Amino acid sequence: MTRVVLARHGETLWHAENRYAGVSDVPLTLRGRQQAAFLANWAGAAGLDAVWASPLSRSRQTAAVCAKVCDLSVRVDERLREVDFGAGEGLTTGEMAARFPAALQAFRENPVAHHLPGGEHPVDAAARFVAALQDFSVERPDGRILVVAHTTVIRLAVCRLIGVPLVHYRRVFPMLRNCGRTELSIDSNGAAVIEFNTPIERDWPVAPGVGESADLPPAR
Repeated sequence: MTRVVLARHGETLWHAENRYAGVSDVPLTLRGRQQAAFLANWAGAAGLDAVWASPLSRSRQTAAVCAKVCDLSVRVDERLREVDFGAGEGLTTGEMAARFPAALQAFRENPVAHHLPGGEHPVDAAARFVAALQDFSVERPDGRILVVAHTTVIRLAVCRLIGVPLVHYRRVFPMLRNCGRTELSIDSNGAAVIEFNTPIERDWPVAPGVGESADLPPAR
């Protein structure tokens, strides 16, 4: 059995306006770096065997701080990237409503059958992400690993793993906190949820320098 901890990356520059980042490479804010530092404090005592991240810089930067305190390297897998939101990339829901109101309404009613125009199909996103997790579990059959990724693709993957129809991912799992932790156990028989969306502790002490720009790799 592999214990897989899924964490959303830290806050980015687009969070204040709630813009759909998707595959857009948006950097972390100072708060996002601090959130990564708190996640790293947890990681340092979590007994991790590996740290994986999506190729997007907000994920890699969050993962790098965690890997450093565990004396591990960040392993990047393209399959962990966020869903491509197509025409919705970089927009707020208000802007989408102005540009393609009918498509946005259809997305709200059924985000799988009517995903955002030009975007990645949620079924495909869930399949690639779950395939990555299954590969990691084969590699580390008795280990505990951290996977730093993104809110939509994590929710889709959790639904796929525990048998919740993907169409309900926005209703059943309406949000993920930045750097919140979701832990699963995965083996050949399937998956079980151990905890979901656990917040980082904001009162833990942070080691000097952790969360500062010098500790993070540059955005690509």
